[in-house]
Parts: sequence; structure tokens; C-alpha cells
Amino acid sequence: MKFGIDRLLEDASLRAPLVGKRVALVAHPASVTRDLTHSLDALAALGDIRVTAAFGPQHGMRGEKQDNMVESADYTDPRHGVPVFSLYGDVRRPSGQMMSTFDVVLIDLQDLGCRIYTFITTLLYMLEAAAEHGKEVWVLDRPNPAGRPIEGLTLRAGWESFVGAGPMPMRHGLTLGELGFWFIEHFKLNVPYRVIEMEGYKPDAAPGFGWPIGERTWVNPSPNAPNLWMARAYAGTVMLEGATLSEGRGTTRPLEIFGAPDIDGRLVIEEMRKLAPHWLRGCVLRECFFEPTFHKHVKQLCSGVQIHTEDPAHYNHDAFKPWRVQALAFKAIRNLYPSYDLWRDFPYEYAFGKLPIDVINGSPLLREWVDDSNATPADLDALTLPDERAWAAERAKHLLY
Repeated sequence: MKFGIDRLLEDASLRAPLVGKRVALVAHPASVTRDLTHSLDALAALGDIRVTAAFGPQHGMRGEKQDNMVESADYTDPRHGVPVFSLYGDVRRPSGQMMSTFDVVLIDLQDLGCRIYTFITTLLYMLEAAAEHGKEVWVLDRPNPAGRPIEGLTLRAGWESFVGAGPMPMRHGLTLGELGFWFIEHFKLNVPYRVIEMEGYKPDAAPGFGWPIGERTWVNPSPNAPNLWMARAYAGTVMLEGATLSEGRGTTRPLEIFGAPDIDGRLVIEEMRKLAPHWLRGCVLRECFFEPTFHKHVKQLCSGVQIHTEDPAHYNHDAFKPWRVQALAFKAIRNLYPSYDLWRDFPYEYAFGKLPIDVINGSPLLREWVDDSNATPADLDALTLPDERAWAAERAKHLLY
């Protein structure tokens, strides 16, 4: 199969509308060609495209920022001499001065298929700025490694943020190119938009179910996204950023594990199986121990759980529900340790006056369900299933593959 960037590089007719125009690129470390050349380098080497600017999202154009919520500065690319503007520094939205440096912007970002992953908000902000300044936007499409399944509560009105670009569930099941079409329709944007589609992409095919295992090299789109297994679990484990539990930052398996020094992972798994065994299908939960080298619970031995999705004999793509698995883990901990200090309180992604767990979920509904001792898994399904069905119907017209 071919990604959008590879098709653009190989086919001069696809590039023809860019000839004579100033071209910008939004990219990050995973913006690479089949032979692992960075997209900025590959585009700059073409004789018929003039690259005049580049933009880096969260973690930077080259992925230099290892921890979460660390800003990047603007700089001049030393190899190509073009300005590289940070969209996770002094600003999140591109300024008028930035927009004046190009006519067409190419967006080549590897997404993880989760509403909270900030690259999709960067896409929205660029679309909005392009509509305001009369610029053209192209997305060079890439796979959604989490595949087509939909899961999670829809973001409620008033809960929009840099990790909540619009009213979609946590796991949206779209590629970045498809998501651009939804943004344009939902926000009624008047912007010239084009997707350079992938060739041969089969998001429902085993064993990758969204990622072409054995065909393409995985490059971390962000520092703590080290593999496909993390991407599969991420729509659930990202909620740990709003909890006092470690999400495994400071270990070699971030966002596949969770734990803390003062819980018992074995008991948590037992309680999860007791509460909602049907939510645990499609994966294997394993008791584990780890000692983070940085971040939460640094240098403390944590007891916890690893969510395994690697083995095709155990992984069921359609059955696996990472958001529900992590919600159930919170519920189990609340049942086992009723007074546990579970929720962090700090300005998460610049959302002041709101608990991070609520910002992440786009409403307080998940947290309230966890903290209500009378609430059952069926109660959470009653809230969530209508949201998931509604999104399936809404997104259908935008599916390209």
C-alpha cells in the first residue's frame, strides 16, 4: 500500500496544482516516506515544489520534546533554511504572519485515532485559519492505527479544548483526511480542501486492522507512542493523564500499563472481571510491576496492569473496548479503595478550572459514573451507546476507504 506522501512524491500529476505556489508542510517525526525519509526533506528535494515554511505540532517537528505539555519554539530549519513555526508554543492557532508564508499547506501527520490526540485539533485550527486567510489545505492521508471501531462518550457543548476539537467520541475511527471533511461540514468552513488518499488501504483487514503490519515501519508520532499496541489501548489509557495512577511514562511501555504504589494490580483485575467481564473481551490483562524513571511515582515500585493486544490468538479487534477497559479499572479501584485520591487537579492542556479527567472525556459524565457507588456498567453503556450509534451514522458519508 501507499501513503499519501508517497503517492504525491511518485506522481507528478498529483503535484501539478502546486507548481508555482508557495507550499508549507505540517509534520512531525512520523511524517516519513516508505524509505523513512522525512517528508520535509523529500518535498524539498523535488524540483517542482517550492517549500517556503513548515509547522510543528505538539512535541515539535522533529519530536524533540519528550514529556507531555512541553512547548516548542519557532526556529529556522538548518538544512533547508525555511522557518519552522511551532503550533505548540506561544500559540496553538497559526497567526496571520505565519499564514502569509504560503499559498497551500500540506498536512502530513500520523494520527492515533483518538479525539484527545492534539494533532487533529491542529488540523482543525489550520482549516479555520486557511478559511480566514484564503489558503488551501491538502491532507496527505495516513492510516488510523486504531482502525474503524467507535467508542466513548461524545464531547458535550462547552467542553471544547485543545484535546477536544469537536463533538465526537473518544475513538472516532476516521483517518486524518476523512476527519478534515467532517470538520469542514460540522464547522461550516469555506476552505479549498483536498485529500491525497492512500492506495490499497484496508482498515478492516487482519492482522493490523488499520495499520499495515509488515508493510510499513512504525515511527513514534509522539515520544510516548512507541508501537501499535499503545495505539490500540490509547483511547482508554489516555484517561490516566487525568488520574493519579501512572500511565507508564518513564517506562518502556507507556500507555499500555497503569498502576501505583498503593494499589494491588491482581485485585484490580479480579474486581474488573467481577464487574463487567463482557467489557474485557478482545484483550488480555496481566498483573505487572514497574518503577517509573520519571513522571508520576518516579523511582517507586508500582503494582499495576498491562493491557495486551499483541497476540492475534487473544486480540479481537471488534470486541476490544479500550475506553471501557480503562473506565472499568477506575471503577474497580474506586470499589476496592473507596477513599482513593484518584483524580488529578491541574490546568490540563490550558483548560483552567476543570478537572483533567473531565477535560479528557469532554464532560464530567465518566468521572461521575466512577464515583457513584450505585452506578453499574449498564448505566455507562446507557449513556455511551447512543453517542456511538449517532457518530457511526454521522461519519458514514466521509469514509474514503
